[in-house]
Amino acid sequence: MLNRILVLCTGNICRSPMAEALLRARLATSRPSLAVSSAGLAALEGRPADPLAVALLAERGLDLTPHRARQLTPELVAAADLILVMETAQQRHLELLAPSARGRVHRLGCFGDFDVPDPYRQGRRQFERALALIEKGLDGFERTFWAGAA
Repeated sequence: MLNRILVLCTGNICRSPMAEALLRARLATSRPSLAVSSAGLAALEGRPADPLAVALLAERGLDLTPHRARQLTPELVAAADLILVMETAQQRHLELLAPSARGRVHRLGCFGDFDVPDPYRQGRRQFERALALIEKGLDGFERTFWAGAA
């Protein structure tokens, strides 16, 4: 049974916090007991979400201001039923780091065969592109796993 989803990126201040907030909002009605969290493979520990990520999600009615980056730990990996990463390289890295996670680690863009590039320090256009790809990836997971779930 799927109870906990962990979303990963590199620094845990751009992509994974946006994906975490969007996924949590999408599942709030259909799967409110499903826990969604995020972390980074090289987290900027304790830092807030990037201001552009905060602004883009605020435009969608979601508040990222409480977010603080955290580093991936073995405990987080062990507790997650599903781990979503942004890039193929991150999936490979995590599976080497934690072989027990194999089968639970999936690229967010697996259903459309795409990576979500890191927008860090690249401006609003790149953040918008990353967010659009995150939404596309979440659409794929929603259609496949959560459509009509109650």
